[in-house]
Amino acid sequence: MSQESNNQNQINIELSEEISEGIYSNLANISHNQSEFVVDFIRLVPNVPKAKVKARVILTPQHAKRLLQAMAENIKKYEAQFGTIENHQEPTYPPINFTPTAMA
Repeated sequence: MSQESNNQNQINIELSEEISEGIYSNLANISHNQSEFVVDFIRLVPNVPKAKVKARVILTPQHAKRLLQAMAENIKKYEAQFGTIENHQEPTYPPINFTPTAMA
């Protein structure tokens, strides 16, 4: 392949400083309809009765499935390097009342 052909197949991804800091999430709420999956990443703080969605990602069903496969592959690689991730007893959360405040 020529260098010009390689450049046409290359995607340059830009990561802003703000986004590069990331968002911490310890809870995710996933919903779907026929055309999309919606993943809300939530930060739940102990002894605080209210939690906020910190990020929302909307995916096509095909991309959601590719993400699932990529996550499984990366977990396998992680466990090969660092050992098995222990799946401790699921934390008990109070009932979740998800009420979006914005209209789409």
